[in-house]
Amino acid sequence: MRRSTLLEGVPVSGPYVTLQRRAWAELSDATEIDLDEETLARLRGIGDPTSALDIEEVYRPLCQLLHLYMVNTGRLYAQNSSFLNLDVRRTPFVIGVAGSVAVGKSTVSRVLQELLSRAPGNPKVDLITTDGFLYPNAELQRRGLLDRKGFPESYNRRALLQFVMDVKSGEPKVLAPVYSHMVYDIVADEHIEVESPDILIIEGLNVLQPARVEADGRSGLAVSDFFDFSVFVDAEEGHIKQWFLNRFMELRRTAFTDERSYFRLYSELSDQEALALGSRVWDTINGPNLRQNVAPTRERATAILVKGEDHMVDSIRIRKV
Repeated sequence: MRRSTLLEGVPVSGPYVTLQRRAWAELSDATEIDLDEETLARLRGIGDPTSALDIEEVYRPLCQLLHLYMVNTGRLYAQNSSFLNLDVRRTPFVIGVAGSVAVGKSTVSRVLQELLSRAPGNPKVDLITTDGFLYPNAELQRRGLLDRKGFPESYNRRALLQFVMDVKSGEPKVLAPVYSHMVYDIVADEHIEVESPDILIIEGLNVLQPARVEADGRSGLAVSDFFDFSVFVDAEEGHIKQWFLNRFMELRRTAFTDERSYFRLYSELSDQEALALGSRVWDTINGPNLRQNVAPTRERATAILVKGEDHMVDSIRIRKV
């Protein structure tokens, strides 16, 4: 692979190497990997500008790096099993994707799922969001947490941890709860079946949260302990807030108008009222959660995608160790 002169002078001190987009793009080889516009339109979130150029310059080298991790993780798994005299099937390669509300982590997750599933051998790639592991609204109400939905304490962490442990342990079928953004709640008696994928992507606000310290001082397991690779989608808070408001206003004109929508009444607000409400939601819920809980986990990721004001990835930070 040709080493780009753009990498000359890149700082290498500390646990991460930071590459500007052009230098990152030149790290990839000539592998053809692209998505047509119809597919991209299906994968993009509201207001997300991800384009064919992003696939080439950002996601192609990221998928190639992921391939290296998967190959070497598989080699280590085989050697470890041989050393222990185990005859067991390799368990799924698990990727965590974290970041703020409205930063674009869902688009990143869907794009990775689509691209990785097109790799040689057409691996089975499943995607789960942690929304399904939120406590139901009735339970959040009982605990006084309905206005803190998305904060770490609003999730059934034990159930999420057990889910990931079961997947990583090679259970043939594991069930995940279903969350509906339309009704803003868990859908009772519905589940997503995860059946022995080659790769599992787990996307959520708090997937990189460290383990809790118990009352006796012991530290338990964290969901991220079972990740083989993790991605944090990052941007300045002011930019993310604006993207959130843009999305809120678009949903007000579209999904919120559905009679089934939990937010149906929001569609009847004036533009000024809607912007004021969206700002209040950010300032009292999403912003504090980002600063207190989400952003502090950024340096636990293997890769950090840094976005600029235009919602495009400007630079990439890759952990060296």
